Amino acid sequence: MRRVSEMDLQRQDLIAPNDPVLVTGAAGFIGARVVANLVERGFRDVRCLVRHSTDLSRLRPVQEKHPKQLQIVTGNLLSTDDCVAATKDVAVIYHLAAGTGIKSFSEAFLNSVVTTRNLLEAALKESMLRRFVNLSSFAVYSSRNGSGGVLDERWPMEERPESRAEAYCYAKVKQDELVMEYGKSRGLQYVLLRPGTVYGPGKRAIPGRVGIDSFGVFLHLGGSNRIPFTFVDNCAEAIVLAGLKKGIDGEVFNILDDNLPSSAEFLKNYKKEVRKFPSIYLPHSLSYFFCFLWEKYSQWSQGQLPPMLTRAEWAAFWGPTSFSNQKLKNSLGWTPKISTERGMQLFFEGCRLPKHA
Repeated sequence: MRRVSEMDLQRQDLIAPNDPVLVTGAAGFIGARVVANLVERGFRDVRCLVRHSTDLSRLRPVQEKHPKQLQIVTGNLLSTDDCVAATKDVAVIYHLAAGTGIKSFSEAFLNSVVTTRNLLEAALKESMLRRFVNLSSFAVYSSRNGSGGVLDERWPMEERPESRAEAYCYAKVKQDELVMEYGKSRGLQYVLLRPGTVYGPGKRAIPGRVGIDSFGVFLHLGGSNRIPFTFVDNCAEAIVLAGLKKGIDGEVFNILDDNLPSSAEFLKNYKKEVRKFPSIYLPHSLSYFFCFLWEKYSQWSQGQLPPMLTRAEWAAFWGPTSFSNQKLKNSLGWTPKISTERGMQLFFEGCRLPKHA
């Protein structure tokens, strides 16, 4: 990455190189790249909030390379005292920490919404905060206005996230609503970022938008649909820019790369480059009918069959939709540094490595 001079930073950016910056979820798949991007841009006081039990293996190489620019702070966002300590004198907060892989709606709410409220309350006690960057997700977008069309930042949010089968969707919708409410009622200067499917070395799973393997054989459901991929380093750069660019407060940006592959193209290349396995393609009409039957049986059985496949989930994951990253490019001056072709090569190489390499 090209190093930016201190004079350039002071002239172009919302904050100066010596201003404290907080990154929550700093040791995560995306968070460690965000931290690396910040220090490579010359920021000298990057505060990394991690839990006591967090694996620091992703963050450690950045810390070893830039020991004087990083401060690792252990804490829990459920603790108001930890939030106050982490946010002291901070100018920009990149809030990446969230509850993932959680099935319980209440637990997801606790780890995404309550934690965010604690962080906001602590940060707003300080007069230094100039922007709060909240990492959201494509999961917040509604699947009830029919499929088709271009999903951009004007696409409506899910109005009834509690009716979806995803606790993560519910928590992310409520988190975005909370941030926007603080913007209206408390004058919070914020930016919401909604990445598509973030991939790269370190991730191995086939994205759910391609299909599911819960039935002993892989069901390919995506077909010709484009996957809203963003390579992890491209995503991290967009996140960093959202905290530095002037004049974008209150805006929402989708993060996805150019030249997106179709589900079928991805699956074909995955089988070629990583491993072969049997799969069955279900055309859209058949997969929609399958989800319809699943949903009805789940209702009839009063939840004995979990409602993980519904028409709403089908529309969100496998309905034919296209995507746009034009607003991100126009407003932030962002372009993907890693092409999708190169990103896929790096991803497949990572998938071929032994799991603990």
